[in-house]
Amino acid sequence: MSDGTIVAEETAATGKTPEDAIVPPAKAGAESAVPENGEGKPPASKAGRNLPAALAVGFGLGLSLIAILLWAPKVLVGVIAVAIAVATWEVAKRLREADVLVPRIPLLIGGQAVVWLAWPSGPQGVLGAFGATALTIMVWRLFDHGLRATPRNYLRDTAIAVFVLAWIPLLAAFAVLMLQEDKGNLRVLTFMILVVCSDVGGYVAGVLFGKHPMVPHISPKKSWEGFSGSLVFCVIGGLLTVTLLLQANSMIGVLLGVGLVLVATSGDLIESQIKRELGIKDMGTLLPGHGGIMDRLDSMLPSAFVAWLVLTALL
Repeated sequence: MSDGTIVAEETAATGKTPEDAIVPPAKAGAESAVPENGEGKPPASKAGRNLPAALAVGFGLGLSLIAILLWAPKVLVGVIAVAIAVATWEVAKRLREADVLVPRIPLLIGGQAVVWLAWPSGPQGVLGAFGATALTIMVWRLFDHGLRATPRNYLRDTAIAVFVLAWIPLLAAFAVLMLQEDKGNLRVLTFMILVVCSDVGGYVAGVLFGKHPMVPHISPKKSWEGFSGSLVFCVIGGLLTVTLLLQANSMIGVLLGVGLVLVATSGDLIESQIKRELGIKDMGTLLPGHGGIMDRLDSMLPSAFVAWLVLTALL
């Protein structure tokens, strides 16, 4: 999950729903706004999470991705496919816990088709796989209780399943499409660096200066000061990466930086709202200090689409 405008992450697990975890806006960013966890121990940091574990996992993932992009970029397709499968499973599991019966098998298989067909077939392959999977989901959910049973909540479940298909595999496919462009590995590296810049800038500015919550009813610990930090870091990062890595006009870097701050923050808020409705803190537990794979991809996924769009149009 993007830390891009976080003053301090939503409270550590207390047995309460996220609605119970809302702090008064006036206290956002203050140390007193970070409650103790269920064991009576304060969280590891003002971010409300195990910061050493989060940093170790973050650095490990980052260095691994950089190495892949520089020396074996085609391997990234497999990495994306695995990450998307895990993220889709996490979200489907959480939805089913809330009695939203999204069809997992067509979501997982179709999601893989969306990602893998982006490599040999480009946008046409992505669109074809997405359409075929959406149709399969509609038919699958119609009969998943047997031919004689009347489907319950059919419209809701199929609509949410198609949303998940678009939210995770479809947006991830744009990273694969970007990889096939000229200097594709550097384009992907650029957009990843900018998302990290947004995260780091928002975290630092939010923790140090955050006082004015952005959207307290969705994510009470995100502040306008944190958003400003994300914007500054991301624009500077865009200037440097687009100029040095892609040897392109620096103004493209400014545009890309501003665009990615907006969509990375929006992606984070979208997942926060979904988790709030489901009454959970994280989508999964696979990554210590971060949550699940989906909690790391929420800002990356929409950023992949916008980066592909901007760089394809302007480079």
